Amino acid sequence: PEPPEGGWGWVVMLAAMWCNGAVFGIQNSCGVLFVSMLQLFGSGEDKQMAFKTAWVGSLSMGMVFFCSPIVSIFTDLFGCRKVAVVGAAVGFAGLLASSFVSTIEPLYFTYGILFACGCSFAYQPSLVILGHYFKKRLGLVNGIVTAGSSLFTVSLPFLLRVLIDSVGLYNTLRVLCILMFILFLAGFTYKPLVPSAKDKEGGKKGKFRLPSERKICNFSVFKVLSYRIWAFGIPAALFGYFVPYVHLMKHVKDRFKDSVPEEVLLLCLGITSGVGRLIFGRVADYVPGAKKVYLQVASFFFIGLMTMMIPLCHVFGGLIAVCLFMGLFDGCFICIMAPIAFELVGAEDVSQAIGFLLGLMSIPMTVGPPIAGLLRDRLGTYDVAFYLAGVPPIIGGAILCFIPWVLKRQKLKERAKPVDKETTEKMLDNESTLVSDTTAKSLREMESGF
Repeated sequence: PEPPEGGWGWVVMLAAMWCNGAVFGIQNSCGVLFVSMLQLFGSGEDKQMAFKTAWVGSLSMGMVFFCSPIVSIFTDLFGCRKVAVVGAAVGFAGLLASSFVSTIEPLYFTYGILFACGCSFAYQPSLVILGHYFKKRLGLVNGIVTAGSSLFTVSLPFLLRVLIDSVGLYNTLRVLCILMFILFLAGFTYKPLVPSAKDKEGGKKGKFRLPSERKICNFSVFKVLSYRIWAFGIPAALFGYFVPYVHLMKHVKDRFKDSVPEEVLLLCLGITSGVGRLIFGRVADYVPGAKKVYLQVASFFFIGLMTMMIPLCHVFGGLIAVCLFMGLFDGCFICIMAPIAFELVGAEDVSQAIGFLLGLMSIPMTVGPPIAGLLRDRLGTYDVAFYLAGVPPIIGGAILCFIPWVLKRQKLKERAKPVDKETTEKMLDNESTLVSDTTAKSLREMESGF
């Protein structure tokens, strides 16, 4: 059915906004949790504690995206509502279990895998369900929804710092469980307008038959060359993307000690990221077709440049300026992912197209922060880590520049095909006319001879 462009869709938008806030607000605030974990579980004897602790946050963020291909399959099979509700329940259980561990290793499973998998199952349906209710306003709505994570990223670091100082890390994690419980309730608002595979296959009898393998795993999206470039270029850009979110707080403590409020940097990232999502989400509605990719190219270029400038800032005000610009273009990158996916593969395949992309994104986002932590443990400073983290976004952005060119060539080929067909038909018509004329002339000559 045609999207209603509103109605119950506004309630769905608010629920999806809470989902983005709860999931990525917690993930983006992991720098505060990282410092607390170092103090709680670390010791002077362990020289690789930054490396070990970084795996908790990076594994969690990586698993959110790694599960996405599986989540897209379940979303197509069972619908957005059921997948989102179950995911929020699993995330709640994982976060609650994380508040009872006594060493860093169990957190790899409870926080890094169980909580993150629940977040993944709750998050992706929030992107897909928006396409059921909006089409013309999809860019704006995506900007508002993704701005939810910015609102939480702005407020959570200060709340977490107050909670950790007053009640400790364990009770802080239990307070965060409230966000996941509300997310569990929000999932019930995802009223589907497009039937799931279960509804299609089961019919009126309600019996569920598993669809064919081709329907479950829709690898046909990789036949689209522009999507293949997009699905390769974005992961290539993300090897250094998550490094500042994990290590920036510790870098500030190393450089400025306790003389500055490091949470202000996450505040700056969150505010400008929200502004960027609202602005560029609306701008994307006016950018024709796949030229929206150029917005992502610009965002990756500036994110890479700002990351490399972090070690050069010896004044706290300089770091604030860097984070303001980084947040703005981070918002640009995030808010136009779904609209670009719709442009490249169409509405029918968008769920699994987004799922496959997020799955590919998981590898670089998981690997980057631990490598940065290892460099910090070996070199005693984060400078080299931030310099190296700024290179992949620039390379990835350069790769994405090929997408509009590829699409332009494909359109030229498609336009040329009908012309060739018409030319061939005209040549055949002319040839048949010539043959008929020649035959008629020969008949007249034979008649005159007789």
